Order: sequence, then C-alpha cells, then structure tokens
Amino acid sequence: MTATGTRTADAARTLFVERFGTEPVGTWSAPGRVNLIGEHTDYNDGFVLPFAIQHRTHVALAPREDGVFRVRVISTFDEGIVDVALDELDALFPERRDEIPEWSRYPLGVAWALLAASGTDPRSVRGVDLAFASDVPVGAGLSSSAAIEGATAVALAETWGIDLDRVALAQIGRRAENEAVGAPTGIMDQMASLLGRADAAIFLDCRSLDANVIDLGFADAGLELIVIDTGVKHSHATGGYGERRAACERGAAVLGVAALRDVTPDDLPRLAELVDEVTFRRVRHVVTENQRVLDTVQTLREHGPTAIGDLLVASHASMRDDFEISVPELDTAVEAALSAGAVGARMTGGGFGGAAIALVAHDKVQAVTDAATAAFAAAGFAAPTIFTVTPSAGAARD
Repeated sequence: MTATGTRTADAARTLFVERFGTEPVGTWSAPGRVNLIGEHTDYNDGFVLPFAIQHRTHVALAPREDGVFRVRVISTFDEGIVDVALDELDALFPERRDEIPEWSRYPLGVAWALLAASGTDPRSVRGVDLAFASDVPVGAGLSSSAAIEGATAVALAETWGIDLDRVALAQIGRRAENEAVGAPTGIMDQMASLLGRADAAIFLDCRSLDANVIDLGFADAGLELIVIDTGVKHSHATGGYGERRAACERGAAVLGVAALRDVTPDDLPRLAELVDEVTFRRVRHVVTENQRVLDTVQTLREHGPTAIGDLLVASHASMRDDFEISVPELDTAVEAALSAGAVGARMTGGGFGGAAIALVAHDKVQAVTDAATAAFAAAGFAAPTIFTVTPSAGAARD
C-alpha cells in the first residue's frame, strides 16, 4: 500500500471508531481508473482499454453484534450516518432512491444488488457498519464511483460469505450505479477497478466480458501517464450523458443491430442517409473509437507505448467534434500537453468536465506540467491539478 493509501485506510478506520464506537474487523479498498482509450464504447457492447490507478477508496467494516439486520454507512465526505434495514433495500431501490443522500446510494446499492444476485435472504446475513474514505479525485473522470462500488462489493462478499467471481461483482457494481444511483453507465469502470493489474491495462470486450491483460510497458519506455484534472465537475446521473446514450441506441435501431458494436466503418455512409446529422456523428464516434481501441492493443503488442500517440489524439478529436463531450478546459489541456512534447493526449472519462491524460517522456513531465498550467492561466481558467498515475492492482482486502 502506498503512503497515501495507508493514510486513507487509517482515515476510514478512525472515522469508524469515532462514529460507531467500536473497532472495524478490517479495511478493504478498490482503485479508481484511467481509461487509456475507448470512450462511450462500453455501453455499446464495444471495446475499452482502462487500467486501475494507485488512488483508492477504502472502507472499514464490522458486522453488527446486536443482531439487527441493518446496514449503516458513513464517509469522510458526508457527516451523516445513513441507516437502512437490509430487508428494506428492495423497497428503496430504485423507486425510492431519492430518499437517501446520493453518495450513499453507491454502497447501499451494492448491498442490494449483491443480495439479489446471490439469492441471499437479507435476514440470513449479519447487519454491517461501513465507513469510507477515499483519495480518488471526485468529478475528475477517474471513476471514484466504481472505487466505492468495488470496495463495498469485495468487503461485503467476504463478510457475508458470498462466493462470486470478480466479473459478477463488477456486474453488481454496474447494477447499483444504473438502478440505485440512476447513472446510465456501462461496465468498464467496475471491471477495471476489480480486475486491475500492476503495470498493465485491461482489454475488455464489453459484450462478452472477456478481459485480457495487456502489458503497457510505460516504465521500460521511459514514459509517464499524466492526469490533468481541469476541476470542471460533471455528473453522469443527469444531462448530456443520457442524451448521448439515447443517440447511440437510435443509431443501432435504425441499422437493425443489437448495439453499435455490430457496426463497422463501412456501414457509416449508409447510416448517414438514414439519420439526422447529430445522431450520425454520435454513432461515428463510437464506431471509430472501437477501431482505435483494437488498433491501440495491436500497436502496444507490436511496437510498444511510444507508438500509440496518434491514436490518443484522434480519440480526443472524435470526442470533441463528433460526440461533443469535451469542454474548453479539456481542449486546452490536450493542446498544451502536445505542444510541450507529449507523445499523445486526450480527455478521459465520460466528458463534460473531468480530466485529460497525456503520455509523456519522463524528462518532459515538468515541461508538460508547466505548459498546461500556463495555458490555463492565459485562458482565465482556474489552475488545473496535475499528477501522474501508475497502473495498479484491483480491489482487495488491505
């Protein structure tokens, strides 16, 4: 565990003791993720290439000793304790989810989905108390939500003796986010958080859920992956994310396919004659982005990470122009990084804010950092937060 991770785990334990008055039996954690390439392809049954990062959410947990079948959750980012009976979760989600704070819907949604997926009677397991602390930047597109879900899933599965594999736990996290929270996301984030490996990315087929470990080789190539967090917050539960997903579904329906995974670049001219211009551009992004993921995996295997820069740049242009999910701060970050010598750069995450990533030679990290900071100041934007991320292991007991 990193020094930062140790402090965050300690923060979860301290909060647990302060608010619940007893010691936890342990802490579990799960990482955020960076998506190297493959944006908005996951819910279209396509391909993605994320990796888990060293920033993690930690949860301290103890089973209740009072025989009460309830789950209580608390976090360092919300002072209130949310207390729900385990056998009331079915009534709470999804129809009455607005009755509890949004952050608590993530862990409580996982508890609900875990019991349902395993066919476990809520009164056959012990009540639990959970306290959360996290060093995953919230709103930066690094999937702080999947980190909460992953940590909760592995902690509860172990505590309750529910034997499900990592893919099943990822599906539980996705159901929690879709139905308990109301965010129409795919499964990429949960799979990356649960299946992550050090110094590697996860090449995921979002239809079959087949996952292959792809060595990244950043360190051997003298490369660093920089995150430029714009500070512009986004929310997947509202607004443009759902609209983009609906456009993808329209395009698939017009072409008579189950999902845009089944559309190739050769199909695009025909689609252009059948749908409006905006829907066409949304579909074109997904179709070409799927191909870029496949090309990136092949390039990493055959030529290494120094050769993927153009694919990253093309991905950003597609998200900016066709999917229209970039913002001026993200464009500025990408342009500044490239001007300072980055191998490649692109926005990452769902869009409408969040972070950009830049693949940078070790000796140019400071130059890229300085260039992005200066470009933001010149544009009148608030200063970005810039840091490096390291491909790391997935969810586990600390």
